[in-house]
Amino acid sequence: MIVLRNISKIFKHGTDPITAVDDVNLSIEQGQIYGIIGYSGAGKSTLIRLLNGLEKPTSGTVTVNGQDISAARGETLRQARLKISMVFQHFNLLWSRTVSENIAFSMQIAGTPKAKINARVAELIDLVGLRGRENAYPSQLSGGQKQRVGIARALANNPDVLLCDEATSALDPQTTDQILDLLLDINRKFRLTIVLITHEMHVVRKICDRVAVMENGKVVEEGEVLNVFTHPQQPITRQFVRQVSQYAEEEAFNPELAAGLDGNVIKLTFVGLSTHQPVVGELTLRYGLPFNILHGKMTQTAHGVFGQLWLHVVATPEQLNNILNDLQLHEIDTEVVKYA
Repeated sequence: MIVLRNISKIFKHGTDPITAVDDVNLSIEQGQIYGIIGYSGAGKSTLIRLLNGLEKPTSGTVTVNGQDISAARGETLRQARLKISMVFQHFNLLWSRTVSENIAFSMQIAGTPKAKINARVAELIDLVGLRGRENAYPSQLSGGQKQRVGIARALANNPDVLLCDEATSALDPQTTDQILDLLLDINRKFRLTIVLITHEMHVVRKICDRVAVMENGKVVEEGEVLNVFTHPQQPITRQFVRQVSQYAEEEAFNPELAAGLDGNVIKLTFVGLSTHQPVVGELTLRYGLPFNILHGKMTQTAHGVFGQLWLHVVATPEQLNNILNDLQLHEIDTEVVKYA
């Protein structure tokens, strides 16, 4: 559906060029919700502008639905953009137009007949939950309602791809969740491919199928969301994963809990069905050892739940090795945080 091959974007800045996107390769399948996450300056916003032709790459190719967007010009590019819509962080609504008029605007530009526009506007107002607010102006709407208008407007011309550039960053947590639920519902109803640019891992966790982590213009880690959460490889990815605990007001594991303890501290990571296993009870019965639970948490993603548990046990090296082997047989990932 979307294929980026060796994409780089270099901006000229005096005598010092700035590499915003550095040799990025990505493949996004039809119907996926794909997250691109990074801190400010990572290159993610430039990358999304390359997807709809607002920026041309310095090198490489961008293909969307079989069409080379990076090479398209003029009318060809204009027609391609009708199928690649965008939702913005700060809504970008026309303040002198009502909700209905904002949604209709892109269809008017495209030359859609008035009867079709009216029918489509009514359909989209119902879809995004704005029935009764058709004649309101943006100044009369909450932040979440404004973003619903932005989403409806982006869907007006039946796009193949929906690009969301920090679409929830200006919203409070509760409204963010409501907008994410709406995007997930739209994806499931229409199998619309959605690309989300964000700096919030909670957004990725809640609705994305896959995620690419960007740093200094490069994709440093990429994969299925559940796998990235349970096995983050890069320091920046681990920072983002810790974000989710802060968002949900969960306490992270404090290493000081283990500092004064004799024995071993083991971190267990459960995925899917393994989250329901009575692991601690089985270990206690099998080895006759007291296992002390130091900390635990469960996290829900769009593709399943995973849990993490920190256990303290005083065991011989042989017992510890057997315990780790038993856990691996149950498809539970283990890490010895502290050895005796």
